[in-house]
Amino acid sequence: MMRSAIVVGASKGIGAELVTLLAQNPSIQVLALARNIQSENKWEAHKNVQVHNFDLQSENAKVELQNILSTVSSIDYVINNAGYLVNKPFLELSQEEIVDSYTVNVLGVMSALQVIIPKMLPNGGHIVNISSMGAFQGTVKFAGLSTYSSSKAALTNLTEMLAEEFKDTKLKFNCLCLGAVQTEMLAKAFPGYLAPVTASEMAEYIVDFTLNQSKWMNGKIIPVSLSTP
Repeated sequence: MMRSAIVVGASKGIGAELVTLLAQNPSIQVLALARNIQSENKWEAHKNVQVHNFDLQSENAKVELQNILSTVSSIDYVINNAGYLVNKPFLELSQEEIVDSYTVNVLGVMSALQVIIPKMLPNGGHIVNISSMGAFQGTVKFAGLSTYSSSKAALTNLTEMLAEEFKDTKLKFNCLCLGAVQTEMLAKAFPGYLAPVTASEMAEYIVDFTLNQSKWMNGKIIPVSLSTP
């Protein structure tokens, strides 16, 4: 039986590795969504991968996603991997930078899920939100990352709220708070720092978690980190 998976934020880093791993399973139809992704389709050889331009910051994001999913009858897995990071002192942040951070990291995710969830309700599925250790309560925090960490913290809370609201359905919601992974975003947050985990290694963990762990947990906020940061 063919299953379907959506990866939001699939153009590079962990997101691209997620699509590559999922594409290796011929029983999964993968929808790779990201801004400008069609110009760099890495998966043309995989017939089970579809790529679509989808911008979480678009004023018409819900309509655009409805059009993308118009021929999709059901969805089994969703990985909300998109992230927007600004590394700047709090007092220097512009209103645009604050709004963009929250739009990509939580508000856009909410809008997308309002389109996606109705297609998952009949059969159930697993929605995995990708957050950060900087959003995990009680962890070490770093100056300059106030909009990123606080918006990703909102995503962790949203995960718990959705798990509660849909607890009488077959839907499961979990959130992974990632530590340092060697990506372009990490280099922006911590220039010169070498992470102990590669994007492909973290993607292996996320894919396994998404496909196999919803039977064991729901509404959980899980730290996934080997280091600080």
